[in-house]
Amino acid sequence: MYQFTSESVSQGHPDKVADLISDTVATYLINGNINHRAAVETLVTTNKVILAGEFKSDRGQNPDRIENIVREVIKEIGYEQEGFHWETVEVQNHLHGQSQDIALGTDDFGAGDQGIMFGYACEEAGNKLPLPLYYSHELLKKLQILRKNDPNYTWLEPDNKAQFTFNYGSDGKPIDIANVVCSTQHKENVDLEFVREGVKEVIQDVAGEYLTTDTNFLINPTGRFVIGGPDGDTGLTGRKIIVDTYGGASPHGGGAFSGKDCTKVDRSAAYMARSIAKQVLLENPFQEVLVQLSYAIGIKEPTSVTIWTDKKINYVIAEHVKSLLDLTPLGIIEKFDLFNLDLATTTNYGHFGRQGLPWEEQAWT
Repeated sequence: MYQFTSESVSQGHPDKVADLISDTVATYLINGNINHRAAVETLVTTNKVILAGEFKSDRGQNPDRIENIVREVIKEIGYEQEGFHWETVEVQNHLHGQSQDIALGTDDFGAGDQGIMFGYACEEAGNKLPLPLYYSHELLKKLQILRKNDPNYTWLEPDNKAQFTFNYGSDGKPIDIANVVCSTQHKENVDLEFVREGVKEVIQDVAGEYLTTDTNFLINPTGRFVIGGPDGDTGLTGRKIIVDTYGGASPHGGGAFSGKDCTKVDRSAAYMARSIAKQVLLENPFQEVLVQLSYAIGIKEPTSVTIWTDKKINYVIAEHVKSLLDLTPLGIIEKFDLFNLDLATTTNYGHFGRQGLPWEEQAWT
């Protein structure tokens, strides 16, 4: 037997606040125009938001609208705290026009940068993701829904983290949950034991089928958690790439997703790689599939396509994929209609495994 652990963070985690601002501003700048470009980076800290990056868009010269977007995002998340409040937060906008040197490669839909991208799928959760990651996402989604909609959970605040450790058998299949870690920000006047019991009830509701009498619960293990969000810790775009992808169960190419238009293959090719991995798994009796794509800046075709099935390189399927699919940035964009995608719908609880995302639902054959 062995153990494997994955984690997730809520939409109110500082890094995810930054990601959601970046994705929302990028969607505004792109405006459904395949010739527009955006690369938006965000830093959040105590009552301050700093935007930087580049764009090519006729909307880039409207700083007041961009500031309003930032405030709307923070309000929707639920931050009305002294240290981070949508009404009083200072917004600094340092966005500027796209470099002409970068435009040389991307105007003709070459790859926006060099890099490697991975896609992964496995036979654990119904959405073809590892169970520790699946339940980490599900717990935080449930806490978010309760915080926003159930008057019995008004004591919850937006900043939460979760982590599940599963026991696995020698056959590589999940058995049960060994540990659950959850830290949630809460209102100041709430008793800590009340918080712990309330969160434990939600864990039992979400993951009860895999809990046992031996499961260890670590809920707010450091105790009080009142000061949170960007007031408690600085947030940056792109720091939660493992949460965004496969929870550590597969390699990651290193490139972040949020804030980028989909000529950036860090984003679009990662979506295609996941689509390929999932489809291969659906059509064959494998336990897991891993796909690697690589690109060079300004070049349309990938520089490599490699596929592993059950940890062995599968040359036949890789050649089939290369002959069947258009893996150029434009081909991927058109297949998934990525310039009409609201990027903010991808930001939280993973870019994979959720309904409504085209790379999760469209077959590539």
